[in-house]
Amino acid sequence: MGQIRASQGAAAGAGPLNAIAPDLAIIIVSYNVRELLRRCLESLVAALERAPLRAEIVVVDNASQDGSADMVAAAFAQVRLIALQRNLGFAGGNNVALRRCLAEPHPPRAFLLLNPDTEVVGDALQTLLRYLDDHPQVVVVGPQLRYADGAFQSSRRRFPSIGTLFWESTLLEQWWPGNPWARRYRYGDQPVAAPVAVDWLVGAALLVRTTAIQAAGLLDEGFFMYAEELEWQQRLARHGAIVYLPAAVIRHHEGKSSEQNLARRHIEFNRAKLRYARQRWGRVVAWLLRAFLLASYTIQLSIETAKWLLGHKRALRRARIVQYGAVLRSGL
Repeated sequence: MGQIRASQGAAAGAGPLNAIAPDLAIIIVSYNVRELLRRCLESLVAALERAPLRAEIVVVDNASQDGSADMVAAAFAQVRLIALQRNLGFAGGNNVALRRCLAEPHPPRAFLLLNPDTEVVGDALQTLLRYLDDHPQVVVVGPQLRYADGAFQSSRRRFPSIGTLFWESTLLEQWWPGNPWARRYRYGDQPVAAPVAVDWLVGAALLVRTTAIQAAGLLDEGFFMYAEELEWQQRLARHGAIVYLPAAVIRHHEGKSSEQNLARRHIEFNRAKLRYARQRWGRVVAWLLRAFLLASYTIQLSIETAKWLLGHKRALRRARIVQYGAVLRSGL
């Protein structure tokens, strides 16, 4: 039967670890999604009770205001809780846990970075870890993601081109959602039922080999939210393959943290895109992309304002006017 390594308390950074190295450390960075986090932890505990694994669960609470940290401390004594005093974002929160685990005398051989709005299905944990163990050339393996209703959720990605940044999740994709560039970027030209090496995977659930992290380094904390897993996997890919493994399934209630503030989600998504563009292609491309994004939001704001003036779904239009106005005021 599986074993969950208990911490010696639930306070921030609590407790020395056992001398025996775990097979797996599961890191969950959470922000204001208490009940989803509870469901995630319940699914992990149940999965590990059935699995022949030694695993440690580490929850990094990013200064939640909804009682998430207290819930973990009260209901999951076996979980190592790191309660932060301020929100460090996805990359920063994961790095706190990674640094602490990697500094232990006996670090795990792999880390699973898992979103708090996920639930493990069946034997996904041991399926992922077994694949990593059986394929030494692989440094990252990710499961098939599914929505709450069981529908397939796209998680495979090719490395973006400059054109991808102008198409993905912009006004252009709204006008032409089935365009061939976006489809290819998301591996829409490949079957979903077979394992396949990919450029990178959406970061909701990533099993990463410890030696690859030690070689490639931690996540770039300049990305507060979004694109950090893309940039990280570009570095990890220099040390081995990244594989999508559909035999392992994890349910993902997508975007539950970021949807709490939709204006901020727009801002952080596009700031991450601009940072990535600047790192990969330089300031000129980033400047052109920023100008394009601001022009796109100006057009969308004008459209929503016109619809509001015409009396069409005024509550929705008002909410979007507020969101797009906040993006434009931020200047990205």
